[in-house]
Order: sequence, then C-alpha cells, then structure tokens
Amino acid sequence: MKVLVIGAGNMGLTYAEGMASSPLLSKHKLRIYDTDPKKIETLRKDVRFNVFESLEDCLPSADIIFIAVKPYHSDSLFAEMKAMINTQQLIISLMAGVTIETIQQKLDAKKVVRTMPNLPAQVGKGVTSYTASDEVSKVELIMVRNLLDTTGTSIHVATETFIDASTGISGSGPAYVFYFMQSMLEAALKMGFSDYDSKVLVSSTFEGAIALFNDNNISPKSWIDKVASKGGTTQAAIDSMEDNNVRQLIQDAAYAAFDRAVELGKDK
Repeated sequence: MKVLVIGAGNMGLTYAEGMASSPLLSKHKLRIYDTDPKKIETLRKDVRFNVFESLEDCLPSADIIFIAVKPYHSDSLFAEMKAMINTQQLIISLMAGVTIETIQQKLDAKKVVRTMPNLPAQVGKGVTSYTASDEVSKVELIMVRNLLDTTGTSIHVATETFIDASTGISGSGPAYVFYFMQSMLEAALKMGFSDYDSKVLVSSTFEGAIALFNDNNISPKSWIDKVASKGGTTQAAIDSMEDNNVRQLIQDAAYAAFDRAVELGKDK
C-alpha cells in the first residue's frame, strides 16, 4: 500500500506523521509531496518519509492519495494531477468545502472520500468525519477508517450534508471551546489570579469536566443539575447564561459555520 500525502501544511503533516508512525504502512515509507523548499528540506530529515518535489515521481504509482492543500489551491492542483490519475486510485480529501462530485469531475476519478478533520488531530485527539463515493468498497472504507484513526477517532457519515454539519460541530468546534476558555481566563485575571494560576484553573476544569462526561453515561444537563444547587453559586452563573440566551447563541454559531460550509461547497 503506497500512501501519498499532497501538501505538508498543518493538517497534511499531522496525518502524515500519524500514519507514518503507525504499523499500517508495513515496510513502505509514507510519500509526501510539497512545493515549499524549506518544508522539503525539513521533511527529508525525517526517516519515516519519502519526500518528493515532482508529482510525476510519486503520484502515478500511489494507491491512496491524501489531498491536504488549501481549497483555493485545488483547481490548479487538479489540473496538474489529472493526467496522472487512474480510476483505481483512492482519493481522500482533507479540503473543506470541496465536494466529491467536484473532485471526481476535475480529476476524472471514481473512488473519492471526503473528510472533515479538526485541530486536535495534532495531538492524537482529533475526530474526523468522512463519507465516500459509491465506488469505494467496504474493504476500502475499513482501510480509510484505520488510516484516519491514526490521529484520533473517525466517524463514517451517510452523506456530504453531514460533512458540512460536522464542520459546524467538530471542525470549527475547537475554536468555540477556546473562545469559552479565553473568556474564563479573562474573568480569572480580573478576579486577581496570576496568569499561571488562571491557566491551571481553566484548563484543569475543562479537562476534569470532559473526563467526567466521557467516563459516565450521564448527559451534560444532568451534570449541571448535580453541580448547581438551588440558590447556589453555580445556579447563579447558569441563570445568567440562560438570561443572556447563551445556549441559543452557541447553537446559532454552530449553524453559522454549517451554513458557511454549504456556501463554500457551492462556490466550488
């Protein structure tokens, strides 16, 4: 199995490192292609990779091809790739907003998987949703899942609508969490805590709450009820959020990201 990653940016390199460090590739080194001389120089120092500067040298013989470039670079890349693609190759796209149909048409490809990764993949805690064209077999889908799981976990969704929807939840979601964390950090600083103590208070609180949620079959609402006693401090905070419609604002934000993902797909 010859795996090629096109694009050594943050996400491409994250998946390249995850796959190259797993036992999935057996004795084959992962192939990686980029056009940035500085990146190429750095990558060549990593014994896990075979690094290429020319698509002609690595693309035609690849079995699985990850495309990890910015969506606005896709048209020029597809034009360069098209003559070197064959219908048995499996194309896995990490590009936001580029549809399966677009990839199939621009590359004359059949087997296409579209994914929506997220930033925590960089620390092995990512979640990647994915869906595939009808030509991708069940065996190939298992292979895709195993490759994606090298950076965390993955979920197979039925249609591309769910890819756009997962953009609003998991794809953009880490930014929502960081937004909430930043707000709590600023509140802690205003209360007089040091930078270090503020970071510990906030990060440990998030980490502990997530551990409780993952280790028990209890809904977030039930956990809130356990913490918030009537007339207490937590209830005062929850009441403030409810009075300011924070719940609806968070949902609106997720839908704004979802709607934008749909718009980007139409643009492509």
